[in-house]
Amino acid sequence: MTRIRRGYIARRRRTKTRLFTSTFGGSHSRLTRTTIQQKIRALVSAHRDRGRQKRNFRRLWITRINAAIREGGVSYSYSRSIYDLYKGRLLLNRKILAQIAISNRNCLSMISNKIIK
Repeated sequence: MTRIRRGYIARRRRTKTRLFTSTFGGSHSRLTRTTIQQKIRALVSAHRDRGRQKRNFRRLWITRINAAIREGGVSYSYSRSIYDLYKGRLLLNRKILAQIAISNRNCLSMISNKIIK
């Protein structure tokens, strides 16, 4: 019986996995079974951490806004200012407010004074 040569599809799949895991350390980048497991684990972590990143950035923005607002007046807080923003129908999200707080504190104090009145 003649020898049958296998197709290239499995080899191509393994090569793709190896390229994905080429920067991993040790056997995680060399052995086929381990590279497949590490690839799955990396993709799961990436999927999970995309949601975490959104939460972390929101926390950061809230902290920055709160610090900038409390710097101006002790009696005024973040929650009160956000409530007044919604009440005044000003369409500024937390990301924009945090950028204003970092770059131009005077502008943020003007916005908060406008909200209070």
